[in-house]
Amino acid sequence: MKQDIILSGVGGQGILSIATIIGWAALDQNLHLKQAEVHGMSQRGGEVQSNLRLSNNIIFSDLIPRGNCDLIISLEPMEALRYLPWLSGQGWIITNTSPFVNIPNYPDVEIVKTELEKVGRVIMIDVNTIAGNLKSPRSTNMVLLGAAAPFIKILEPKNLIDGIRNTFAAKGEKVTETNVDAFKAGCDFAQKHLKNN
Repeated sequence: MKQDIILSGVGGQGILSIATIIGWAALDQNLHLKQAEVHGMSQRGGEVQSNLRLSNNIIFSDLIPRGNCDLIISLEPMEALRYLPWLSGQGWIITNTSPFVNIPNYPDVEIVKTELEKVGRVIMIDVNTIAGNLKSPRSTNMVLLGAAAPFIKILEPKNLIDGIRNTFAAKGEKVTETNVDAFKAGCDFAQKHLKNN
């Protein structure tokens, strides 16, 4: 079994934390992992992207070929749109609905959403609102990871939660458990979406 994932967003949104957690979970399950990152101008709100390739077998390249991506996980809707050419015919998109407007000619958000909906296999989630309701606005990335968890078939949710605990342990138990709660809230959202469709 293998799974190719593209993580995308804007600098400062926590994309690389998601990559770290998925990496922890993969290592816990003794999977092979290759990762390639493009940080862009992350300090200025620029594009941040990471290729993650997970497999039971040896992986020879860290870059995902166009048309082969199983899952796009994006904290920014226009960034999700940017990587559509990499999505496979059966691939899924899990994206935040709240734009990070960092350019003067940012397209109309409804047009971006309409283009994403054409894929058919998309979950759009307002991670900002869910994290805000949890009184943890900085945990938007964990809400998104939770929403993507049911689609990361190669990893067990328990291992992702362990990855969250390992990643945030140095920040204390309260921060760690807040991030675990955000992950669970995102997972619940995705499960309800799947049941209703």
